[in-house]
Amino acid sequence: MNSNVVPPSREEMIKLLNEDLAREYQAIISYIIYSQTMKGAQFTDIAGELELHAAEELSHALQIAKQIDYFNGRPVTQPREVKTSDKAEDMLRFDLENEKVTIASYRERIRQAEAMGEFALSEVLRKIIAQEQEHFLDLAGALGIENPTIG
Repeated sequence: MNSNVVPPSREEMIKLLNEDLAREYQAIISYIIYSQTMKGAQFTDIAGELELHAAEELSHALQIAKQIDYFNGRPVTQPREVKTSDKAEDMLRFDLENEKVTIASYRERIRQAEAMGEFALSEVLRKIIAQEQEHFLDLAGALGIENPTIG
């Protein structure tokens, strides 16, 4: 257990997981919209990849909602704001930034879950974060960013 992390209460963890869930909803919506509205031959491959990301984000949302229920919480129903643009590069940058925030949040959530002794939650989040990092790398690659850092 990481002694530097103050374990949140169950109520605080519900609140934090609901913030994560709202971000997953945001990702689902943005990936659906972006994958269908991206124009240009150079974006055909990444648009198909974004469709896959949408399905993976739905899986993440279901897993987070299940954890919220485990803590006797009620999952939120509203996504975080979804940014839109007519430019494919902007859409990819929005997604890249959202993935960065999500990964940082899940890293913190893993530390908090372990401080609480909630190792099952920690394992669920570790699997999710692995996919989020793949999404980040896919987006960075589509934008031509070499050796991207999450922070």
